[in-house]
Amino acid sequence: MTDLSAGLGESRSRNGMVRLRTLIILRWLAILGQGSAIFIASQLLKLDIPLGFCMLAIGASVISNMVAIAIYPQNRWLPENEVLLTLLFDLSQLAFLVYLTGGLNNPFALLILAPVTVSAMTMRTQSTLLIGGLAIVLVSALTTFHIPLRTDQGTILEMPDVFVAGFWVAIMIGIVFLAIYAGRVTSETRSMSQALLATQMALSREQKLTDLGGVVAAAAHELGTPLATIKLVSAELLEELEDRPDLRDDAALIREQADRCRDILHSMGRAGKDDLHLRNAPLSAVVEEAAEPHSGRGKAVHFNFTADTEDDGPMPVILRKPEIIHGLRNLMQNAVDFAEAEVWIDASWSRDQVVIRVIDDGPGYPVDLLGRIGEPFIGRRRNKRQSSSRPEYEGMGLGLFIAKTLLERTGAEINFDNGSPDYENAEGQLRTGAIAEATWPMDTIAAANSGDSQPLGDNVPIQI
Repeated sequence: MTDLSAGLGESRSRNGMVRLRTLIILRWLAILGQGSAIFIASQLLKLDIPLGFCMLAIGASVISNMVAIAIYPQNRWLPENEVLLTLLFDLSQLAFLVYLTGGLNNPFALLILAPVTVSAMTMRTQSTLLIGGLAIVLVSALTTFHIPLRTDQGTILEMPDVFVAGFWVAIMIGIVFLAIYAGRVTSETRSMSQALLATQMALSREQKLTDLGGVVAAAAHELGTPLATIKLVSAELLEELEDRPDLRDDAALIREQADRCRDILHSMGRAGKDDLHLRNAPLSAVVEEAAEPHSGRGKAVHFNFTADTEDDGPMPVILRKPEIIHGLRNLMQNAVDFAEAEVWIDASWSRDQVVIRVIDDGPGYPVDLLGRIGEPFIGRRRNKRQSSSRPEYEGMGLGLFIAKTLLERTGAEINFDNGSPDYENAEGQLRTGAIAEATWPMDTIAAANSGDSQPLGDNVPIQI
């Protein structure tokens, strides 16, 4: 969990930060657009605008960019307070240009939405409210206070008041709508990115544990012969040193330690050999292995393995993938966390599919979140009693998201639901808690030629 927490912490540390190079490029584009608009308005359209003040405003942006390039490396990530100051400057500069060129009679006043949108996509709500509030104040002021647009013949170019009012309303709506929309989309994208990072780290950790187990198994296998030789020689020494008690004790110690090394390697290598060399396993073995870490946590875990019909044959041998084991383990962890006393794990199969259901007797999923179960960062499934008895439990929905993502990568279809008073098991026990169901097509999860013994092949180097 250390790597996972560190990765998520690093990802979250970038929230509210923007790379300086991005802001510099956006500002150069704005400078190019502003300069082009001023040139076209003054030279081609022959509008009488205060060129000196306009060049002063554009020059301020140029100087700001040049100073940023000279002082800071362009790959620098600006903290939120510096991003806020940058956007405040850009908003004020743009509002000043609009003031010089007709206020809301200038259609380019719509560009005031840009700093608000950037703020909503990169900064916290408080900063976005500040930028949006300032934009509203400036746009409202520009309806009254501005230098009118004039032609070279002195004619003032103004829209009717009703159009100016409509333009003001449109910009107000645009500020609010774009701020909410951009902030919402960016928040969901960021949450999904963090959740996918957590999924990748979880799978990487599971794969490393699998690989490490294989290394231990290989070591146990390779050291078996020299340990057996040591044990044989020590046994012969014990027979030959009957009349030398001091040396015989040393030989006995050597034999005892060789036996101890054999037992340690045997216990360490068993799990690794199962994970690395036995790529296939019966359905029950995979399910029980996934549930093993949560079987002794004070909740009764019941297993049930049945075929849908008598014609569906014996229990299938399935692929033993880290994604399947880790995904099922997360579903089982969630069930054990919220169960009152019992968890049921049902696995069934037919000729066409394999179904695994994880059911608990807890409060079930919140009805208002049931359609979103499996999304990251959607809160947690808690009732009032659990909130008071387990205030330290802070779920973010990542466990179920990781489980859903990993299992879907193996071809499973995942469904979440709550039990009902009519839902009973074979023993007549009511199941009214949460239900997580994973369904695989048989040809997706079943091991090829599972009925025949297959060679393991040559050992290959493992990269860790």
